[in-house]
Amino acid sequence: MYRIGLDIGGTGIQMGIVDEKGHILEKNDIPTNTALPFSEQIHAMADGVKIMLERSGYSLLDIASIGAGVPGVADPRTGEVIFCTNLSWHHMPFREEFRKYYDKPIFVDNDATVAGLAESVAGVSAGSSSSVFITIGTGIGSGIIINGRVWSGAHGVGSELGHSILELDGEPCTCGNRGCVERYCSATAIIRMAREQLARHPESSMMDSCEGDLKKLNARMVLDAAKEGDSTAVKVFRRFIRALSMTVANVVNILDPEMIVLGGGVAKAGTFLLDAVRADVPNYVLYKDLPFGRIELARLGSDAGIIGAAMLS
Repeated sequence: MYRIGLDIGGTGIQMGIVDEKGHILEKNDIPTNTALPFSEQIHAMADGVKIMLERSGYSLLDIASIGAGVPGVADPRTGEVIFCTNLSWHHMPFREEFRKYYDKPIFVDNDATVAGLAESVAGVSAGSSSSVFITIGTGIGSGIIINGRVWSGAHGVGSELGHSILELDGEPCTCGNRGCVERYCSATAIIRMAREQLARHPESSMMDSCEGDLKKLNARMVLDAAKEGDSTAVKVFRRFIRALSMTVANVVNILDPEMIVLGGGVAKAGTFLLDAVRADVPNYVLYKDLPFGRIELARLGSDAGIIGAAMLS
């Protein structure tokens, strides 16, 4: 039997048929039309699944379940999407609506959570008993996997690492709090900190990268400049690494997982990022003379959302 996974994003929806080992056998994608009512959006997804099945040669009899990862908060027990800003969904009955088209078990969870599940099944953390996945992009997402199962907490919000507090009365966050991890460890944070530094040190090579227009500055430009030894970019990078290392250490001190996996766009900096985090985390873990979970880079890339969604159960 195979499973279907949907990776639902704000601009596009990726879907795939996945085998039990996490291999994607067929793919399809459709645009996300947020102007449509919720029921019509689900109808469009169901049509996308139908087209994918017809093209693949598999039938619905070959499919054990359908799972979806959403960029928001979902209740995995009820199948309700509680809050999903990008799609303007608020308390939407995802499972109930999808089952109008497919009489199969339907599962839904947070997109970062399902990516973490994918890595634990078919990626870098496969075979580990416990892992925490941290995706570093525009914001911070995370997923907790314990004994091969997703841990989302008693109310479905148990892995919001990006909105744990890192600095008392710190930077204002879009969630309404201040000092959240997301305000110091994301691509958005890197850009903000770089702009602050460039206001004082415009001689940096980053100014050349963005052609003197700070609105064009992105995290990759900052990280590339840091790799080249630009002193201003290095200062931003070190501050970012310190915040990320503290966050990883908090995970170690609270959960003590076997592995911590770093993914997302910023993690494409590769060993430059990984080596810096590995060197800094030991400064903040509690038990200095004991081992702690390995820190690794995610391997599955953009396929993680499809694979992890399919593996929900």
